[in-house]
Amino acid sequence: PTDRRRPAAASMRGAGFGFDVPAATVAAVRSAALASGTTDFMVLHAALAVLLSRLSATSDIAIGTPNAGRGQVELDPMVGMFVNTLVLRTHTDPAESFTDFLKRVRQVDLDAFAHADVPFEVVVDALSPARSEAFAPLTQVLLTFVADDQASDGEPIRLGELDIESVVGEDTSAKVDLTFTLSTDSGGGWAGHVNYATDLFDEGTVRAI
Repeated sequence: PTDRRRPAAASMRGAGFGFDVPAATVAAVRSAALASGTTDFMVLHAALAVLLSRLSATSDIAIGTPNAGRGQVELDPMVGMFVNTLVLRTHTDPAESFTDFLKRVRQVDLDAFAHADVPFEVVVDALSPARSEAFAPLTQVLLTFVADDQASDGEPIRLGELDIESVVGEDTSAKVDLTFTLSTDSGGGWAGHVNYATDLFDEGTVRAI
């Protein structure tokens, strides 16, 4: 449910806010991943899918996730943005245990990453979904997880005489309805961030989600 009707054409205006996932919750996620032979990302994907299913009262949930998109060695020396979007589609069943659902999510994710080199635009063209200026095709929710080995501790990276450091900009746009980002922090928890389309949502609603 949204706070406002979806406009005929998305303005792409957005906002965002941060939140913290405490270390105890992170430990529980990692314990569930270990017990089920999955990854932290798969547990997060399953949990978000269940949440969205309950909020939207539908069992067909499609969540997108960015993939590095550098599967070809020829791309190694090139500077550029080679991120591809994978769409992870799951069907929820209220009678199914979370453990069983997580097993299915694992297979969905593995199948998707096995075909990560197929460009998102090619998938859209092949499926030919309803196209609209009001929403993105195939999925309107993104999930990004930055694992321990990918996260920065905030210190600049030194490359020769060049220092590289991240700069957090203000959220003024939204490519999709909701984007959830989680990354490690120095306290053992995770730092979270939600970017949302202000055409549809007030901050209070997104905070409740």
